[in-house]
Amino acid sequence: MKRTLMLLELARFVITVGIALLIGYIFLLFSTDEPMEAFKLFLTGPMTTQRRFFEFLNNSVPLMMTGLALSIVFQAKVFNIGAEGQLFFGAFGAMIFALKFPQIPWLHLIFTLFGATLFGSFWAFVPAILRTKWKASELVSSLMMNYISYFLVLFLVNNYFRDKAAGALVSYRFPQTAWLSTLTKYRLNSGLFIAIALSILVGLLFYRTKLGYQIRVVGANKKFGFYSGMKTMSVIFWIQILSGAIAGLAGGIELTAMYRRFVWQSLPGYGFDGIIVAILARNNPFLVIPSALFIAYLRIGANIMGRTTGIAPEIVIVLQSLMILLITAEALLEKFKEKAVAKEAMKGD
Repeated sequence: MKRTLMLLELARFVITVGIALLIGYIFLLFSTDEPMEAFKLFLTGPMTTQRRFFEFLNNSVPLMMTGLALSIVFQAKVFNIGAEGQLFFGAFGAMIFALKFPQIPWLHLIFTLFGATLFGSFWAFVPAILRTKWKASELVSSLMMNYISYFLVLFLVNNYFRDKAAGALVSYRFPQTAWLSTLTKYRLNSGLFIAIALSILVGLLFYRTKLGYQIRVVGANKKFGFYSGMKTMSVIFWIQILSGAIAGLAGGIELTAMYRRFVWQSLPGYGFDGIIVAILARNNPFLVIPSALFIAYLRIGANIMGRTTGIAPEIVIVLQSLMILLITAEALLEKFKEKAVAKEAMKGD
């Protein structure tokens, strides 16, 4: 039975992607004289050279981390969408630890990433405590916290950490002891391995531990969890803190590996993209890995197509929106699902 349902979910995903790509191709028919060439670049571009391939992998790292952070809270039906602000504030925390902590090899990097985690979880604390103590909507409070994080961090960086010799609103460069290494001549972000390992660990937490069971029960039926003796509000509070810590770590990894200073002058958008990744993965931490890789592949493919043919890469936003609409359409293949359940029930009789 479980296998049949999984196959139906897989079929629904494949059909969804197929429909979205077909609609994307129709758009290309009206956008260029050579739609087939543009479509080929879109589908195969990230695999054509090593540079493009590593660009695709690097793009997947923050998507994987924020998708993982959001899948944790979404699994418990907590709609905290503050990953964007938590990532931004976490990056700010990494900057402070990188610039102020003694330059001790290894320890400096560990404490820099710890600072990102600490600041990210702190930023998640506000909507979490508002939700658990006063039942304030985490959707509204976490969304507002994104913008507070943005303006507060820019103010602090501009007034206290700005490198005036750089000619732009960026912080001082991090000492080398706070750099997360990059691999190969194309600078593969080694944070990719951290993101994959963390996704597997959180997946094991979800499906192999008591806490994971409680999170899933709270998400499925909070009242059932409460009357079963679970501390549901405590679960809701701590998963938001954990989610914020992972989102903050994503910001720290991105800065220490790719930029080596605070460079963002606007919200990078990874936190919002993480919502798409989590939805595609059905809030399953294990599936966050292929989901993030898939979205990153589409984005890099669209960018390559745009650079080569002049077509606006924003077409990938249209494709993503279509996929989300179709994947969240529960009625798609619902009849097949009902038949499979009924058939299994008949076997039981």
